[in-house]
Amino acid sequence: MSKSPQKAMNASRNVGRVAMESAQAIAQINQKVAQEFAELMHQRLYDLMKTQDPKAVFDYVHAEVLQDAAKEVTHYHQQLLDVLKSGNKELAEIAEVMIQDSKADLIHFVNDATNNAPLGSEAYVSVFKNSFNHALENFELVRAAMADSFTNFEKSVESVSNLSSVQSTSKKKS
Repeated sequence: MSKSPQKAMNASRNVGRVAMESAQAIAQINQKVAQEFAELMHQRLYDLMKTQDPKAVFDYVHAEVLQDAAKEVTHYHQQLLDVLKSGNKELAEIAEVMIQDSKADLIHFVNDATNNAPLGSEAYVSVFKNSFNHALENFELVRAAMADSFTNFEKSVESVSNLSSVQSTSKKKS
């Protein structure tokens, strides 16, 4: 098997691994949150059953239960964003390696082709090299677009994270 297909298979395997690890991390977070929520609700219901005064129940629910729920949702949201951010970073690194490997393969191919060109084919070699230079420019455009895409995703995750922290802070002040 040549290097390029093997590299592509390795990259695909790594992308699959990142996706699987992210899915597993999210599943573990969901399971943990569900268990904690069930325990918390059990305790809250137990506390509410002991209370006889309706106003005390209302105050308790407002002061304790709702604030705790907001904290838990914010914490859960942050954990999910951390998983997405980590997976995104790893995918960006895999894509960068794939692009650099493809670029190196293309350079090697062109150098072999032009070095072994028969005499009298200089015009064809010139056209070929011009096409190659355009292909390299396209590689760089693809790499830059990919980097921008991953950076924009990261910024989106950060802004959602910042928004949720601002909202939870403003709720605490209310």
